Amino acid sequence: MRDSRILRRSRRESGTSVIELSLMFPWIFFLFVGAFDMGFYTYSLISVENAARVAAEYTSKSSTVAADSAGACTRILAELAMLPNMSGVNNCDSSPLTVQATSVTGPDGNPATNVSVTYSGNNLVPIPGLLMGKLNVTRTVQMRVRP
Repeated sequence: MRDSRILRRSRRESGTSVIELSLMFPWIFFLFVGAFDMGFYTYSLISVENAARVAAEYTSKSSTVAADSAGACTRILAELAMLPNMSGVNNCDSSPLTVQATSVTGPDGNPATNVSVTYSGNNLVPIPGLLMGKLNVTRTVQMRVRP
C-alpha cells in the first residue's frame, strides 16, 4: 500500500518539471541570445581596434605615407575580412566601412599619423536598454611617424 502511494505521488509530480521548464524557457532563450549578441559586439570591437592599429603602423613608417588613406584601407580590409557585413566590400569610402588617415602633430610636437576607422555592423537582436540592434564602432589610433 505504501508503494502505491509513492508511485501515485511521483506520477503527479512528473508534470511539474515540464511546466517549470516551459516557464523558464523564454528567460533562458533571452539570456542565450544576449550572450550571442554580446559575443558579436565584442568580436567586432576587438577587430576594428586591431585593424586601426595595423593601419596606423603602416602610416607611421614615413612622412610620405602618413596620410595615405588608400594604403590604410587596404590593410584594414584585410584585417576585417572575417567580420559580418564585410563580404564584397572593396573600398573604405562609405558604409559599412570608412577610413580616414591624416598627418598630424603629436602631443610631443613630433609628426604623427591619425587613423580613424568606422564600422557599421549587421542588425542584431535588439535588447532594450542595452543593445538596440545595429552596431556602430569607431576607433581612432594616433602613432608617431618614424624619422
